[in-house]
Amino acid sequence: MRDGVRPEAAVQSGVPPGQFIVAVVAVLLVVACVLLHYEVLRKLSLLLNRLQQLHRMRVLVLILGLLMTHVVEVWIYAFGYWVLDGHALFGHLEGRIHHQWLDHIYFSFVTFTTIGYGDIVPVGPIRFIAAMEALNGWVLLGWSASFTFLEMQRFWREPKT
Repeated sequence: MRDGVRPEAAVQSGVPPGQFIVAVVAVLLVVACVLLHYEVLRKLSLLLNRLQQLHRMRVLVLILGLLMTHVVEVWIYAFGYWVLDGHALFGHLEGRIHHQWLDHIYFSFVTFTTIGYGDIVPVGPIRFIAAMEALNGWVLLGWSASFTFLEMQRFWREPKT
């Protein structure tokens, strides 16, 4: 039993345990990335306010901060794939993959950014995580774009020195 929910209860309701566990993992990955993103944006906002006079530095901090955040979010999903990949209940990644850590990061990057080259594809219940990652990546990238727009609007209104 994990988090107060028994996989046996999922089987009795007609949901195979592998699918149930993958769905729970997918939700946990989404929650982790959304909370991380929120906290980073909050910290970036405070930091950018302190860099009032250093206009170019503010832009650099903003963009590098957002890029690093997205890389960490991709790695969070890559960890999920790495843990579940190949387990009989959860499915696997197949295609041009050697099942090394970098393969999982690569697959996560192309899924998070919704590029989806198709050289590596999820098979089985693990597909649900890929679908959730694509949706989550799309939302988080949009959130970053919105945050960047608001910060740049403030930047352009301020007098330049």
